[in-house]
Amino acid sequence: MNEIRRMKTKVCLVGEAAVGKTSLIRRYVLEEFEDKYITTLGAKVSKKELSFDYPERDITIQMDMTIWDIMGEKGFRDLLKEAFFHGARGVLAVCDITRYSTLKELDDWVQSVFNVVGEIPVVYAVNKVDLKDEVMILYGDKEIDQSARAFDASYFYTSAKTGERVEDTFRALGSAILSRAEVA
Repeated sequence: MNEIRRMKTKVCLVGEAAVGKTSLIRRYVLEEFEDKYITTLGAKVSKKELSFDYPERDITIQMDMTIWDIMGEKGFRDLLKEAFFHGARGVLAVCDITRYSTLKELDDWVQSVFNVVGEIPVVYAVNKVDLKDEVMILYGDKEIDQSARAFDASYFYTSAKTGERVEDTFRALGSAILSRAEVA
């Protein structure tokens, strides 16, 4: 008989304004996409349940993931960090493939989270791959690899619009959190 264990976890999406954090969450949680840009004020919280099977141990982990969409205004980052990052167990760091500067800023965003909660699992989402004509960050770019490696993070090229690799990205973060928690 397969044992079911429940786990609650909080993850934060961080990155500059308009990189697609809200759209990634909307695609993942609701399987929807909205073309209109609406600025996130403060933070918006969503939830999603993930299931991880470990047949070799005869257990299934039901993870209740609370997903915090953190506003991307840099000047607000220091004001937000204590309240919004507290209790986070994972970080989804999002940059926009059409704006190189958004990749450069991710180090500061991730470090801000680490300063509050310590080192936790990080996954990078290089978002908006559907905008092929506007790409500024090339696939296989050394900078992405170096930036992600600095935080021992994996990275995915995603599109909230098409749904490309969105599920994979959140599952990878959930899996990294489980590995760190040694629940399985």
